[in-house]
Amino acid sequence: MTQSRRSPCPIACSLDLIGDRWTLLVIRDMMFFGKQRFEEFLESPEGISTNILSTRLKGLEEMGLVEKQPYSNHPRRMNYSLTERGKSLRPVLRTMIAWGLKYIPDTTIPDREQSGH
Repeated sequence: MTQSRRSPCPIACSLDLIGDRWTLLVIRDMMFFGKQRFEEFLESPEGISTNILSTRLKGLEEMGLVEKQPYSNHPRRMNYSLTERGKSLRPVLRTMIAWGLKYIPDTTIPDREQSGH
């Protein structure tokens, strides 16, 4: 996923990689809800479409944040998991959680049953 940079600013460069409306939610589902399979990501309450999910998973793999492994003899059935680089986003997501809970009214941390897992 080679992309030209808007600037050398680390915030801008990070947003270019993970700043769309879906990427961090896919990472969230892997990190905090243990989701690994395509159909599990589709169960999330935000309602990601299949084509966007496919694109995000492919991009995450290209960025080295996610790796995939087949889980059956069917070549298209994959388990997705965070790499060490992907796991290194944990403090970023935790900070976003804390900020959202503090400053955005009526936000809550979903439990595993609400998250579809």
